[in-house]
Amino acid sequence: MKFNGSYTALITPLKNGEVDEKSFQDFVEWQITEGADGLVPCGTTGESPTLTHDEHKRVTELCIEVARGRATVMAGAGSNSTAEAIELAVHAENAGADALLVVTPYYNKPTQEGLFRHYEAINNAVSTPIFIYNIPGRSIVDMSIETMARLAKLSNIAGVKDATSDLARPISVATKIGKDFAQLSGEDATAIPFLAAGGHGCISVTSNIAPGLCAQQHKAWAAGDVSGAIDIQNRLMPVHNAMFCESSPGPVKFAAEILGLCSSELRLPLCEISQTSKETVTAALREAGITS
Repeated sequence: MKFNGSYTALITPLKNGEVDEKSFQDFVEWQITEGADGLVPCGTTGESPTLTHDEHKRVTELCIEVARGRATVMAGAGSNSTAEAIELAVHAENAGADALLVVTPYYNKPTQEGLFRHYEAINNAVSTPIFIYNIPGRSIVDMSIETMARLAKLSNIAGVKDATSDLARPISVATKIGKDFAQLSGEDATAIPFLAAGGHGCISVTSNIAPGLCAQQHKAWAAGDVSGAIDIQNRLMPVHNAMFCESSPGPVKFAAEILGLCSSELRLPLCEISQTSKETVTAALREAGITS
């Protein structure tokens, strides 16, 4: 299976403190209709840190149920506990996920050897492709290219979601590991430069509210229409910036509410974004032509 194009880091709609299952499944259907290549439930954007294990598993199941093979489902299965990550990974595999997204353990601050053993243990517990999610800004640790190269030799380690914003990284990774190791950007604002450096796609926050435009951007790039891809990137840049005017997914959930997709409700410790941030998000949507 090839992993490329536009993937949506799915939000998890909430209603009165509970997962809004109908809104979530309607949202997933809309994503597929709009052309998203892949769907990523239960990542950071999906508020995985505050989902219970049962909710986490249920959201993964709901996504797979709607997708029915029409889009790749890369299920979030990360934890700073290796045993918990294995539990989530095995569940996602049994539920029918096409791939697993496993974040580097946060808070524990493992060494490079600890990182290797964490992913090795998960690799040995499943037979589904695994993507390393390297996001030093949230997890503190940064997986080295050398450690990634060691992991790439294992049977199921298929690629990386790179949220380092280091645009030299894709070139170095491809040189060290090979071009078949799938590299997906975790930063909307650098999606096109990441592709130019040898990346294969992007796991996007903005795609929650502009899945069609994000998909078109990647299709244009794949077809060799570089200027067309850059035009879309430029159009979406105000939105990319607005989606992180406060901690994600606060801004993108507010944008989803504006579009009538779901409630902007969050779980503590995340809370409603400020009025200034609401104005920033509203203005960005208008500037990009997503709303009038």
